Order: sequence, then structure tokens, then C-alpha cells
Amino acid sequence: MKQLASEGVTKLAIVTPGFAADCLETIEEIGVENRDIFLEHGGQKFARIDCLNDSDDGLNVIEAVVRRELGGWIPVAK
Repeated sequence: MKQLASEGVTKLAIVTPGFAADCLETIEEIGVENRDIFLEHGGQKFARIDCLNDSDDGLNVIEAVVRRELGGWIPVAK
């Protein structure tokens, strides 16, 4: 965050694709601590993009991955 801001990046949107759901630790560390560091070093706008959580789209992604990974191993009802 510090380096990006000091290199002239003024707007930053953070996505955490490794997380299926937001948790307090992620929200605090990424959305608050990193935002503060970015803004303190010259950044102007910072956004933390919510995870998919239990949205329809999020559950569809999880279902698609599970069906793909289980393909051929066990019968999966549709």
C-alpha cells in the first residue's frame, strides 16, 4: 500500500478472490489498516470489494466448483 501510493497510484480497489466470505479479520486488515496506510502515503480513494459471501452468485460459484471437482468421483444430483 505504501509503495503503490508513493509511486503515484491514487485510486485503489482491493478484491480478495481467495476468500469466499468476508470475515472481521479480513475487513479490518484489508479494509481498514491497508486503507489507512494507502491514504497516509498519498492515495486518494480506496475501496474494499466485498466477497461473494452467501449471495446467489457466490453460491453458484461454489456449486460449480464442487460439481467440477467431484465429476467422475461420485454421482451428483442436479
